[in-house]
This record gives sequence, structure tokens and C-alpha cells, in this order.
Amino acid sequence: MTVPVVTFTVAGVALHVVGSDALAIGVDENRPWTVVYDGNCKVCGRIVKTLRAWDKRGVLEIVPSQRPGVRARFPWLTAKHYAESVQLIGPGGTSWQGAAAVERLLDLLPKGGLITWLFSIPFVRPLAEKFYRWFARNRYHLGCGEHCTAGLHQAERDH
Repeated sequence: MTVPVVTFTVAGVALHVVGSDALAIGVDENRPWTVVYDGNCKVCGRIVKTLRAWDKRGVLEIVPSQRPGVRARFPWLTAKHYAESVQLIGPGGTSWQGAAAVERLLDLLPKGGLITWLFSIPFVRPLAEKFYRWFARNRYHLGCGEHCTAGLHQAERDH
């Protein structure tokens, strides 16, 4: 029997990942940006479909936070990070979350600059973050029916 093993170094410390967690590491190394979203959220799933359609250059790897190996692949992000907001991880491991991740994502997408200029207005970033946090807290109640309660209960357990 063979067991996948992946070794990578974070901040000078070698981490060894064995078994099924190793399968998700480096899943799509040709894409320099990784978006990690809540796979239990139906609204998030619809947004992800739009992101995939807009990603004409194929620079985004988009994975649900529930995929095995995601936490091992990005060990500096905790379960709480994933429960609270979308995570964008760029080349070299730089991370953005919440409205900052949305802003950066828009910059990466063709024609995203038509929207991101709004973030240069002084009061827009704090308002965008407040709106994002409201959305994240209420995502299981927006546009969903009873099928979303599974995600709501999972998010409550992750906190």
C-alpha cells in the first residue's frame, strides 16, 4: 500500500503531510491564486460559478474549505478564518480575507478594474468590510431554504 506524503516548508519549518490531506496539496499549481470558500453555502456556490466564468485567464484555483487537505496546505489559516470569510491566497502565501479578498479578486479578473476603483474612495473600504461581515454572518439565510441549515449548524460547530 502506498500513502501520499508531501513535505513543504512554512517559515523555515518543514511540515510533513501524510494520507488524504496530501492529496489536496498542490492541487492546481499552475494557478497562482487560490480562493477558499464555504462549500456549504449555496449563495457562495453561485458566486463561485460566476468567478469561474469571469476567470478567462485561468489564474484562480477555487476550492471549498471543506476539501480534505486545505487546512494542511495553508496552515497559517485556522478553521475560524474559513468560517468567517472567503480567503484568497496569492503567490508566496500572501492572504486576503473578506472585502479585501473581494477587492483583490476583482483586480485579478478581466474588467475588474471597472469596479475596483470604487475602493479608492476613502469611506468605501470600511463600508465594504462591514457589508461583507454582515453577509458572512447571514449567508445561510440568504437565498436559501432548509437545505442551508446543514451549513449553518456546521459553521456554529466550527466556532
